[in-house]
Amino acid sequence: MNKLKINTWNGILSIINCFLFAASWFVIFSAAFSDVAEGGNSTDSAATFFYVMAWVGVVVSIVALYKSKKASISIVGPLLCLLGNLAFGLAAAFAFPAIVLLIIGTVFSFLQKPAKNNN
Repeated sequence: MNKLKINTWNGILSIINCFLFAASWFVIFSAAFSDVAEGGNSTDSAATFFYVMAWVGVVVSIVALYKSKKASISIVGPLLCLLGNLAFGLAAAFAFPAIVLLIIGTVFSFLQKPAKNNN
């Protein structure tokens, strides 16, 4: 069975996003307090970075999902990564569930088991 590089990259990006999402609340809150104390608008740019990373993860996960389906590889990993990135992309309040989904999805993305065919 051939392993797809897109699944490996999806897993790597999901690991990166796990760390980013875990740090996001601290970064966004500190930027907000800094904005209040000193004036400015750094909160928007900090939040935008995390949201962009989440949506990049959504796009990579969709590509991995499509290519895995075509190659008859289980789609569980890319699907869980897609849901995790999508959850954070919709609202940073979903950071914890997104991290859990990304960790589980990463494991399945790296495994790349053959899909079970129901004939």
